[in-house]
Amino acid sequence: MRGDLVVVGGGLSGVCCAVTAARSGIHVILVQDRPVLGGNASSEVRLWVLGATSHMGNNNRWAREGGVIDELLVENMWRNPEGNPIVFDSILLEAVHREPKITLLLNTAIHELDVHEDAITRVRGYNSQNQTLYTLEAPLFVDASGDGILGFLAGAEFRMGAEARSEFEEGMAPEKEESTLLGHSLYFYSRDTGRPVKYVPPAFALADITKIPRYRDIRVSDSGCRLWWLEYGGSLDTVGQTEEIKWELWTVAYGIWNYIKNSGEFPDAENLTLEWMGTIPGKRESRRFIGDVMLTQNDVVRQSTFSDAVSFGGWAIDLHPADGVYSPKPGCTQYHSKGVYQIPFRTMYSRNIPNLLLTGRLISATHIAFGSTRVMATCATNGQAVGMAAVLCTREGLRPRDLLQAPYMHRLQQSLLALGQHIPGVPFQTENDLSRTATVSSSTTLTLQELTSSNELAEERSYALLVPFAKGVSPALSLFARVEHPMTLHIELWTSQHAGNTTPDVQVAALDLPVSAGGFVEIPVDFRAELPAAAHYFVMVPAQPGVRLHLSKAQMPGVLTVSQKMNAAVAKSLVQTPPEGSGVDTFAFWLPERRPFARNLAVRFHQPLELYTAANVTNGFSRPWCATNAWAPSPEDVTPALTLSWDQVVPLRRLAITFDTDFDHPMESVLMTHPERTMPGCVQAFRVSTLEGETLAEVSGHHQTLWQLSLPSAVQTSGIRLEILEWGEAPPAIYNISCF
Repeated sequence: MRGDLVVVGGGLSGVCCAVTAARSGIHVILVQDRPVLGGNASSEVRLWVLGATSHMGNNNRWAREGGVIDELLVENMWRNPEGNPIVFDSILLEAVHREPKITLLLNTAIHELDVHEDAITRVRGYNSQNQTLYTLEAPLFVDASGDGILGFLAGAEFRMGAEARSEFEEGMAPEKEESTLLGHSLYFYSRDTGRPVKYVPPAFALADITKIPRYRDIRVSDSGCRLWWLEYGGSLDTVGQTEEIKWELWTVAYGIWNYIKNSGEFPDAENLTLEWMGTIPGKRESRRFIGDVMLTQNDVVRQSTFSDAVSFGGWAIDLHPADGVYSPKPGCTQYHSKGVYQIPFRTMYSRNIPNLLLTGRLISATHIAFGSTRVMATCATNGQAVGMAAVLCTREGLRPRDLLQAPYMHRLQQSLLALGQHIPGVPFQTENDLSRTATVSSSTTLTLQELTSSNELAEERSYALLVPFAKGVSPALSLFARVEHPMTLHIELWTSQHAGNTTPDVQVAALDLPVSAGGFVEIPVDFRAELPAAAHYFVMVPAQPGVRLHLSKAQMPGVLTVSQKMNAAVAKSLVQTPPEGSGVDTFAFWLPERRPFARNLAVRFHQPLELYTAANVTNGFSRPWCATNAWAPSPEDVTPALTLSWDQVVPLRRLAITFDTDFDHPMESVLMTHPERTMPGCVQAFRVSTLEGETLAEVSGHHQTLWQLSLPSAVQTSGIRLEILEWGEAPPAIYNISCF
């Protein structure tokens, strides 16, 4: 069997790689050694998909990954807000099945390959279900297998374990090189039957629960990946001893269930039955392969920039004790950077096997940096980058390293951005996009004048309105509060040192304002500060006794209210305070509330802010990044429309529109439930027509981020008109329109 690209591994990284490549026109053979797709996200393991958003527990706002993984998560949200892992399986299978240029081989394990002049020429895999041996040939291969079976068999250079601190000057690394790894996890689901259930454990179940130092953390309400800390194997060979590790995890998991059911400590468990037990451990770490550069802790923390950036990360550097569940140490240590960081293409191919691309948790990174890059949404967006790289290599007859040449890298980056990929700080500026030469106008434009109070009051803690301001003098505004007694109220203005960040680490101005007592006191705030750059700024009100700010239910694209708090799932305190010399920053967490509890501070700007102009849809950024970057109509506009027009007739073959699916929402794929199926600011029905009156498309029931239309033949037109027909609770926002 021959294709243009063989992808080994059907986890999220391999799926996103294969779908990206196939949609761009090359023939892909996707090989998966399991009966379903998804890897750790599948119903066999049942880990939720996360990446830079980190459960909304870090300061990375609007940081959900874009492209194919975004499409999958948004679709899962629409079909499966309950987080059923079987439904997510079907969404992944559907995404691959509907691509005619993908040949999918499930239950097929690669075990042998041939190499000629250091390059892989063919691989062989055996399917135990149909007892068939497959020989697969292609010019290019992608290893997305997790353990790196393809790279290992080919002789690609790799590492296992933690590098010494001195090798890359990583403050979190051990003093000396260590062989320890992150372990595997395996967990279970329970179900309430409505009647008492007796449980008899298997003989191999752990009998002495005190062997687990954290056994007092066990809660009867926990199931699925909330039991991520049932981890073991980091001090073993996480490839060769996987079966041994699995049996030990079964011992632990069945022992914990026996403790819950039979210890007498959990009366609420009387009616519970063990509904599902994992059979495939979720692996975290094994081989890491070497590219032309290794991503390090310093790149993650300092947010290094790379000319060959094609992806990004933002999960914490998340390290676990090697002894896992048997360790007396905390189950994990997480240290966040102040924002998202770029991942360069040079980490995504083997430096000594010239036609081998790497993705998933195999990319070229140190053990410490791997603590952040290993999570599935980050792996998936790397998979999309590798898939598009394979497309360019196929079209131009290149090897992966050749793409480092500036013209090819520009094409790779722009091709990824066109598919919805986010590369921090890199705008979409492809030369053949007709929209960039169009005159853009709209029926109306939303201005930010006031977020009206809903008569709800904030808690007594520190709050900030996160809002983008233009370069120049800070705008005057008024906040509203219930004030118990006359006082002097302290208010500050902050921004971020690094472009695109939303961590307040640079104070711009401060005011001390006398306020009177009352239930609805207007507090005029005019910093009159010189703002050095267009960016998101924090209008910050530190907690002061006797003051409760008024809140608003109004939602606005690119505007959020945050407060100083922590998410216990990913942090241990309000302020990240790493050990001295660790190379990690100290800073406070400023987090929004999740819907349906999300609120903004009630505010009135003395002059309306022009944040949502029509020109935003062609500025090259498809999410809030230093600005709103969106067009939205006035709330009074019942027939909102956006128009792109050209001075002369142009041939139009393809359209792409980016809608607002709230990139701040993590959209965890399983276990957690979500309050809505369609994001509040997403346009749900629309019509696209030419200025000459020809309807090109009319869409209803829409919920996705990126909508694309390919016409069977070019339409000659002087412009297009997008009419918004239905939308949700928030203003309907458009981030990008591209015409080709």
